[in-house]
Amino acid sequence: MGVVVGLLLGLGLLLVWSAFVLPPGDPRGQRGGRTSRRRMADQLARAGMPSVTPAMLVASAVAVGVLALLTVYVVSRTVPVAATFGLLAAYGPFALVAGRARRRQRELAEVWPEAVDHLASGVRAGLSLAEAVSGLSERGPESLRPAFARFAREYQLSGRFEECLDRLKEHLADPVGDRVVEGLRVAREVGGGDLGRLLRGLSSHLRDDARTRSELEARQSWAVNGARLAVASPWLVLLLMCFQPEVIARYSSTAGVVVLVTGAGLCLLAYRVMLRIGRLPTERRVLGEGAA
Repeated sequence: MGVVVGLLLGLGLLLVWSAFVLPPGDPRGQRGGRTSRRRMADQLARAGMPSVTPAMLVASAVAVGVLALLTVYVVSRTVPVAATFGLLAAYGPFALVAGRARRRQRELAEVWPEAVDHLASGVRAGLSLAEAVSGLSERGPESLRPAFARFAREYQLSGRFEECLDRLKEHLADPVGDRVVEGLRVAREVGGGDLGRLLRGLSSHLRDDARTRSELEARQSWAVNGARLAVASPWLVLLLMCFQPEVIARYSSTAGVVVLVTGAGLCLLAYRVMLRIGRLPTERRVLGEGAA
């Protein structure tokens, strides 16, 4: 039992080291490490979890994996099966963050047209663009008010509209938000009578885009849910088999390990292929750190 825990702990430490502590003599490795951390931090921001660092996410994944391994081992007394479920559980925090980021992106895409409508109304009422943007902290959609309240505070302190827009875009970490912010930047440069027309055109475009994507996602959801069910089914059966020691013990042999590894590889390959077939084009961030 101690050997199993030691091996898993060593594997977890190796993963953490390889992701965050790269060889100082390998510039390409350093760039790769920074890129990985930047992508992970960007995804945490898109999920609305900016206070969680990449290191904390990796540590939670290792902790969940160890807990799952120990739990399954106590039930099954089979090291390969316990290690398999430990790895599956370790992926859980990453999947949770990715799912939350997708849900938050869909929610924000639905409320951005309303926010732009408020901006257009404010400009029509005689407010400056900066005042209209700050006013979204009180009149805008609930999910966007904290970000615009932060913008309002920063603009009151500095008075630098461009820099505050950049920080707003970084805080939102949303592809649609990037488009709106860049649209506001252009709108400020255009000004005059074209400002209201530009904002109304942006609102109409965002609303049409969100409606089209929502319809496509509704039609595509059955394929994604079917893929998830097909992948999860054999592992649920394997988990139930853990309560039959004489059956699950067969996976301790070399042939059993080969079956587990082959099955995991085929499930992963089939799941990725299914997602790629039914995947919609993903919006990339505009002129932001996460756009690369």
